[in-house]
Amino acid sequence: MRDTRTGQHQPRPLIDLSVSIVLPSLIMMKLSSDSYLGVEGALMLALSFPLGWGLFEGFYYRKFNWIAFLGLVSVVLTGGIGLLHLDSDWLAIKEAAIPGIIGMAILISAWTPYPLIHALIYNPAILDIEKIRQHLEHNGHIQAFDLRLKKATYWLSGTFFFSSAMNYLLARWLVHSPSGSEAFNQELGHMTLLSYPVIAIPSTLMMAGILYYLWRTIHGFTGLALEDILAKK
Repeated sequence: MRDTRTGQHQPRPLIDLSVSIVLPSLIMMKLSSDSYLGVEGALMLALSFPLGWGLFEGFYYRKFNWIAFLGLVSVVLTGGIGLLHLDSDWLAIKEAAIPGIIGMAILISAWTPYPLIHALIYNPAILDIEKIRQHLEHNGHIQAFDLRLKKATYWLSGTFFFSSAMNYLLARWLVHSPSGSEAFNQELGHMTLLSYPVIAIPSTLMMAGILYYLWRTIHGFTGLALEDILAKK
């Protein structure tokens, strides 16, 4: 019998937000004192939520997502910094490094035959690539479209560089206490909560702008309507 779980998977932003950000933040801020779980207990419990959720999503739906994998790596590194009592400056470096590496990979990929925008946005799961390509070839706009796609790739890398810079600044601004302390956990919780409105929402708006730019480009070069270029479910 064919496993249909990959086809049944739908985005659940409220659950993702609750499990990955809200619950861990509340645990670190409220349960880090010795009268509750203690510093290490609260940190380990908080980290188990996004780590466990990411592993569940990957194994159950059998869809490997390399960005989600980097997110899991980020969680493990955050836990390591706290549990090993490393200098809190390492947290700011780690927070900047993950999106920075992704942004650099996207930027470099723009000069290769396999730009990563194909994996993130311009892919068959979102758009009817074959139909778009056929219309581009028919209208003689392949080269012009590829140049626009390269420009969109630059902008996409810029969203991750923005995230990298903001992650670093947010960590330097909020986290000052020694790692492994109750204050460190509380500051880490505040940082995680603030990362959503300060970083995630602006990055999402930037991504939406890139999608709109691609849609306008495709429409201008092919004449196809939005419903014609979306991938059929």
